[in-house]
Amino acid sequence: MNKLSSEERARILHLLCEGMSIRAITRTTGVSKNTVVKLLNDAGAALGVYQDQVFRNLKCENVQVDEIWTFTYAKQKNVPTAKAAPEEAGDTWTWTAICSDSKLVFSVLVGGRDAEYADAFMKDVASRLSNRVQLTSDGHKTYLRAVRRAFDGDVDYAQLIKIYGNVGDKASQGRYSPAECTGIKKNRISGRPNMAAASTSYVERQNLTMRMHMRRFTRLTNGFSKKIENHVNAVALHFAYYNFVRIHQTLKISPAMAAGVTDRLWEMADLVAVVEAAEAQPGKRGPYKKRPA
Repeated sequence: MNKLSSEERARILHLLCEGMSIRAITRTTGVSKNTVVKLLNDAGAALGVYQDQVFRNLKCENVQVDEIWTFTYAKQKNVPTAKAAPEEAGDTWTWTAICSDSKLVFSVLVGGRDAEYADAFMKDVASRLSNRVQLTSDGHKTYLRAVRRAFDGDVDYAQLIKIYGNVGDKASQGRYSPAECTGIKKNRISGRPNMAAASTSYVERQNLTMRMHMRRFTRLTNGFSKKIENHVNAVALHFAYYNFVRIHQTLKISPAMAAGVTDRLWEMADLVAVVEAAEAQPGKRGPYKKRPA
């Protein structure tokens, strides 16, 4: 890779974080595609490790969790006929947990949507909290066992289930986008959750932020991830930018500041400093994984 200055690295990472595609960055900056991809992976791995270390003993009160779909290399239905499809090709889900008050996204897992990943994700969520919280998820059944195992009853947990109707003659299933939401149902699962506060609005809004700021999440384009490593590191980079650098429109500060993780607003140069510090310790990899531990 060409040796980039810290300023050049900061500029390229900033463009990636604002949703610019890799090829567009090469045209804009004159830096080769391979150099941009390597910087993405180096930055994602280093920033993933950093966030894993600092997001501990968080004093959250309300936590929302969700999972968002995309795919790697090819859609799941096309994997059997895809040429030279890698092992990790197909559906790729990104699990996220957000603190409703600070808007900090403090736990992320990339992988499948089955019980194995649900267990790993909820175990990680529970390990980062310092007190009992109210937790809200959607109606995905794997959460039931995963939350019970991770928190061992020490949580106020509710599920919010959206009810969809039909549009015209087309049922909600099989449509590219879900049909109109005609209502919601809230279920108390464990503890004594405040049902009026049971919501997934913030974590679902974060899904939109991910699609807006990561080109590989943009649907109906060819910007999807071709390698799972690139996807995992792009997610780690995105959340470092979101948590530490980007000013939240409502809070007027970064989520990391609101959560007490840092006392100042970071710049892109601060992210680069974390990456460059990690380069002195080769061999470390980020905690954002395809396979749960």
